[in-house]
Amino acid sequence: MTYPRMCVDVAVQRGVDRDTLLARAELAPSRLDDPSGQVSLQETVQVFAAAAALTGDNGIGLAVGQRMPLTAHGNLGYLLMCAGTAREAIGLLERFWDLRGRSAALEVKVEGSGLFFELLPEVMLPATVRNLVLGSMLGSMASGMRFILPGLSLMPEIWLQGEPMASAQTLDDSVVLVRYRQARAGIWAADAVRWLDSPLPTANPEALSQALIQCERESVLLAPGDTLLRQVRELLVLDAEGYPTPEQLAEHLHLTSRTLRRRLQERGLGFQSLLEETRRRDSCHLLAASDMEIQRISQLLGFADPANFTRAFKVSMGITPSQWRERHA
Repeated sequence: MTYPRMCVDVAVQRGVDRDTLLARAELAPSRLDDPSGQVSLQETVQVFAAAAALTGDNGIGLAVGQRMPLTAHGNLGYLLMCAGTAREAIGLLERFWDLRGRSAALEVKVEGSGLFFELLPEVMLPATVRNLVLGSMLGSMASGMRFILPGLSLMPEIWLQGEPMASAQTLDDSVVLVRYRQARAGIWAADAVRWLDSPLPTANPEALSQALIQCERESVLLAPGDTLLRQVRELLVLDAEGYPTPEQLAEHLHLTSRTLRRRLQERGLGFQSLLEETRRRDSCHLLAASDMEIQRISQLLGFADPANFTRAFKVSMGITPSQWRERHA
């Protein structure tokens, strides 16, 4: 409930009538006002979409996230504040991520001297609201990082896919830098490895133990996590022969091809959409990190005609593969 409430508050502060927004989002005011109430992901998406339309700011999700302190995330936020080091806080965030981020999976990766916190949607989000929802989550994460590490010159970068948002009120670049047209959505923290074991100023061992107990209780009450999408993504690895086929994936997962297709469809996704997501990320990596010819990259990714690869890449990223390489190599 935290995200939709804050989204409504931000929109109202910008002059939007609360009842008008909720009516457009098809959400009864009493639902939002109920402290113990639950709002579905679809309803949350509707609130964000209504707020973006009525404010004229399709980057409002970022502003919503920036307004949310760690304490807004209940026991999980308190747990992170009480951790002894950044490394411990990250481990706890990964362990209890499902308490607050069940619409997307979190993967934290060490990349050189930096860390990348990647969000992978677990459900299909329409392109028009994808960055609204992910932006709010990433904005909140970036705000939390700066709160628990105030003594470090940490400047997290928020990475989002798609075109820049038309917004005059989203974020101040002095707070966090937002990069668009990226191959993945997440937060890049440069040189973060060096401060992983730095003591946190908010560390509190006794309070940490109590918060840990509360988070464990909450975790037990949740339904078991759905790991199918995560497993499929882990298996969709590019090798010399290309990507695994649906039949090969099904065999690895001990399912029939028909059952795998049905379970993916139940989650609003299909094999092709997951393959395109993986291709996009791999193509960006190969273009930026290697000298491989674009024609060879297109063949490796399964495109018989390089022109088809160029068209698909431009539709997804907004620029051609050559332009991407020039900017990121």
